[in-house]
Amino acid sequence: MHLYIVTGSSRGLGAALARQLAQPDHTVIGIARQPNPALDAEQWALDLADPLPAAERLQAWLRAHTGWHGATLINNAALLSDPGPLAGSDLAGLSAAMRVGLEAPALLSRVFLAETTDVPTRRILNISSGLGRRAMAGSAAYCAVKAGLDHLSRALALEEPGVGIVSLAPGVIDTDMQVQLRGADPGRFPEQTRFQGLKDGGQLQTAEATAAAIVRFMLRPDFGKTIVADIREA
Repeated sequence: MHLYIVTGSSRGLGAALARQLAQPDHTVIGIARQPNPALDAEQWALDLADPLPAAERLQAWLRAHTGWHGATLINNAALLSDPGPLAGSDLAGLSAAMRVGLEAPALLSRVFLAETTDVPTRRILNISSGLGRRAMAGSAAYCAVKAGLDHLSRALALEEPGVGIVSLAPGVIDTDMQVQLRGADPGRFPEQTRFQGLKDGGQLQTAEATAAAIVRFMLRPDFGKTIVADIREA
């Protein structure tokens, strides 16, 4: 049996990944604020803006459930604070975005690595973004979170050479986050017209198609060889 842990599993890419990973020989745990009744997975209703309880629950669960042939942690959850200059950001929203996007992956990765040492095949997939590698005005927190995921992955790969660890940019996906970017005030978020153009030009990928490409990528025998990767170049 292979264990998959997917954060942000209630909608978008996370839900698509959880659906596609729900196979007879897989156990899938989804972590999100709200459960998705359409998912055939064990679901934990937890807010990763307060990530410590989620890490503690995962720790207890992994200690009680052993014998896996393989285990994969997919840190997918992200929270976009209101697009606009950092100086005008809501403090609570900014804190939540940083906790969901970076603190939660760090804590969950710590637990996963410590509690699965007897599992033969282990992988951590951090869902990053091109914005972790290219700065954009009006989205400083999101850029910082994704750059942090990239570098966290590099450091963990040095510490854990036997674990496949990748920080993967999944391309531009038609999700609620894209709706939020397109609906932003252009006066506060200069890139709004570019994101509207991606939608108008039919350049957004579906969550299901992206999830299928990611699952294929995860199953490759060379997973982890390139630590910071882009699904469009894989």
